[in-house]
Amino acid sequence: MEIVNSNCASLSNYEVFKHLQKIKDGKKKHKGQLATITYETLRYLETTHINDQSPDSIKNCMKDLAAFNLSKTELLMIINSPPSTAIDIQLMVEESEERLTEEQVQDILEIVAKHFPYVVKEKVEEDNEEELE
Repeated sequence: MEIVNSNCASLSNYEVFKHLQKIKDGKKKHKGQLATITYETLRYLETTHINDQSPDSIKNCMKDLAAFNLSKTELLMIINSPPSTAIDIQLMVEESEERLTEEQVQDILEIVAKHFPYVVKEKVEEDNEEELE
């Protein structure tokens, strides 16, 4: 399996999804708990935006975020659950108020939106729903 970010000890949801698909589609059929765990995890990941990501979008996003000195864990959280607001970034980045300026937070949001455009679409839909209430 190609690891999108070889610097990170953890796998992104995208990588887990692709690996589990290979297990499921493989010639050797697994039984019992492994088959159940594989099925349930794939089912869950399919409800996320996993199909909107690609190895290139993940690599390019991580490359663009490198300037912000984020930890591996913070990068992984941003990839797995791309932030759409400054509050999201505060929740993902430890001590973000001390480490990042407001401009840097906006830059991160723009980078995420560039590489994962579905985040922007989702945010607009949420804002529209709030306005209707």
